[in-house]
Amino acid sequence: MHPPFLPSKQRRQLLAAGAALLAGLPLAAAAAEGDYPSRTITIVAPHAAGGPVDGVARMFADKLKDELGQSVVVDNRAGASSMIGAAHVARAAPDGYTLYINASLHAINPLLYKASIKYDSVKDFTPIGLLAQGPLAFLVNPQVKAHTAQELAREIKAAPDKISFGTGGFGAADHLASAYFLHEIGQANLPIVLYKGGAPALQDLMGGAVQAKMDAMLTALPLVKSGKVRALAVTSAQRSPLLPDVPTMREAGFKDFEFSSWYGLWAPANLPPAIKQRLEQATKNIMALPEVQNKLASQGFSADYRSAADFAAFMGSETRRYQGIIEAAKIKVE
Repeated sequence: MHPPFLPSKQRRQLLAAGAALLAGLPLAAAAAEGDYPSRTITIVAPHAAGGPVDGVARMFADKLKDELGQSVVVDNRAGASSMIGAAHVARAAPDGYTLYINASLHAINPLLYKASIKYDSVKDFTPIGLLAQGPLAFLVNPQVKAHTAQELAREIKAAPDKISFGTGGFGAADHLASAYFLHEIGQANLPIVLYKGGAPALQDLMGGAVQAKMDAMLTALPLVKSGKVRALAVTSAQRSPLLPDVPTMREAGFKDFEFSSWYGLWAPANLPPAIKQRLEQATKNIMALPEVQNKLASQGFSADYRSAADFAAFMGSETRRYQGIIEAAKIKVE
């Protein structure tokens, strides 16, 4: 049945009310953006607590709380080489209340999991800024006889069944660096044990379940200083002032060997411009703080802030570089 006839005055009132409601929607959205943030912000760290990504995320969360005047919590969603946490963020509402901090693994996963990855690492995310970069330390369990990278290479060749490498995530910077080292010494088939984050991998390195690992300076330094692991080399172009007696991989005879672990901040795709601008400015302010820069430097990192546009370009160039490494080392998902 058709609705009963309405007098023209009532029709005009209803049409006016509807028009007012539709006109108010953009205003309501703008008001919501203007009030941002009005509740707790969650930063997803897609790795286990205690690892380098978690460490950077918690340091950043503490300063973001001060910068925005709102509570900020870290949500560790480990698993599947960080893809569980990343997929969660890709599905989240683009309202600025779900953010995402990850390492270079975010740019590497699409190169390795082309058939199974559930999100697009570029199209499903809004880059906010690059936070920090730092070299890796080449670590071994103290029971390993080798004291240099070349000595370890000889030890592996003599008894490959006695040495295994650990990694905090398949395709992570430490995995690529380890695989590339093994490729360089002709031992590409040596096992690399996959862990759900850097912290459990380091636990097994100290315990002797694995004998070697490339690791971010953030988590490697305390263990090297305490003698729980031994550093054979660092992957930077120059020696680290924090480990001045440890040679670079280039000094150790691996002339093209240079790796860094970098950390970035993203939000879901389609983040409103006003919120993106607020977060980008907050990130720039945080990474300029002397206490942040000093803390990162004490842990082997440099605060290397880059704007959203520069970060997107950086990620693109890094992805192309990683593709070359993956192809050279013949790294494949088993």
